[in-house]
Amino acid sequence: MTHSNQWTTPTPAQAAKGFKIHLIVFLLTTPAIWLVWYLTDRTYPWPLWSTPAWAVGVMFHYLGVFVFKKSGKN
Repeated sequence: MTHSNQWTTPTPAQAAKGFKIHLIVFLLTTPAIWLVWYLTDRTYPWPLWSTPAWAVGVMFHYLGVFVFKKSGKN
C-alpha cells in the first residue's frame, strides 16, 4: 500500500495556472464589489479597503510564482 501525499509542490505550469485563475477572479469580482457599493449606500467607500488588500495579495502571488521561483534543487 502506497501513501500518496496530497500536498505536493506544484509544477511551474500549475503555479502559473493558479496565478492566472487568481488574477481573473480578482478582475471579475472587483468591479462587482464596486457595483454593489455604487447601487447601495455610497456614504462610505468600503471597497477602498478590500480592493488594495486583494491587489497586494495578487501581487505577492505573482512574485511567488514568477519572480521568486524555487530552483527545484535542495
